[in-house]
Amino acid sequence: MKISPFSYGSDQSGLICGYLFGRASNGQAIDANEAIGWIKERDQHPASEYIWLHFNLTNTASEKWLIEHTDLPEEFYAALHEGLHSTRIENANGTLIAVVNDVLYDFAFEPSDISTLWVGVDARLVISARRQPLQSIDRLRDAVNKGESIRSSVELLIHLLRDQADVLIKIVRDVSRRVDSIEDNLLSEKVNAKRANLGGLRRVLVRLQRLLAPEPASLFRLLQKPPPWTAELDVQELGQSTEEFSVVLSDMAALQERIKLLQEEIAARVNEENNRSLYILTIFTVLALPINVIAGLFGMNVGGIPLQHAEGFWVVVGIVATFTGVAGWFVFRKQREDR
Repeated sequence: MKISPFSYGSDQSGLICGYLFGRASNGQAIDANEAIGWIKERDQHPASEYIWLHFNLTNTASEKWLIEHTDLPEEFYAALHEGLHSTRIENANGTLIAVVNDVLYDFAFEPSDISTLWVGVDARLVISARRQPLQSIDRLRDAVNKGESIRSSVELLIHLLRDQADVLIKIVRDVSRRVDSIEDNLLSEKVNAKRANLGGLRRVLVRLQRLLAPEPASLFRLLQKPPPWTAELDVQELGQSTEEFSVVLSDMAALQERIKLLQEEIAARVNEENNRSLYILTIFTVLALPINVIAGLFGMNVGGIPLQHAEGFWVVVGIVATFTGVAGWFVFRKQREDR
């Protein structure tokens, strides 16, 4: 497909890419005009054929094109404009409406690098729409371009969910590697990790878990009563993909607990070092107290100051040394008792 450089990564209709499946062993690229012609004559094509159209919602023509040329239910357009972005799949009058969250293509472990993909699926048509490039879509497009065979529209949705799970697995591995490095440094008494860095990783995992965890109720309803055109094999594979999500999400929860424990350990060690520093400062303050008191007394500009003779200096030094020794003995004795 030739895409205009002035259409935000899509053609004038908002279409980023389109594929026709079932006519050949792999998906064939089609443009918006070819898609319109196929949709108008869809009943005349073999039942094994279906198309996938992927749109860029930052192009204002996308939604207008979908309303004009497809018969997607109102629930799909309502999902595009609602504020709830939790991952779910619902059956709307025989059409599967999926809201899928994924990380951006250049994900940098920032909570803002998570975006939403909206998918509408029926027996012959798959519509996906996004506002920012997502890793799972790029993986799916790459698989189609390499000639991977996808037998049905539901299998394409399952492929998309599994690609998303693979992206999540990669993120969990990257975070685990970072946490392992921090933990090794902590065990080797090298506390050079900032709690803020761990907090950022934990926030990303919490946001991913909250947005990417499929809603159990919607999936249960779908698996119990799928659309009549859905093959039994597709329903089984959909259930397996949700189980894969559950495994990844449980790994995320365990990783969050590890990060929380590391944060507590780092905080405890920092507090211990601060207490040690304060204790040393207290010792020096106590040891310097006698000389400060005596220097203050003898520094007063009043009459009657004693020891005004040749041995007075050494008498004062002896008094200061005596009191300093007593204060030091008391402090160190107290330290041994605390141990």
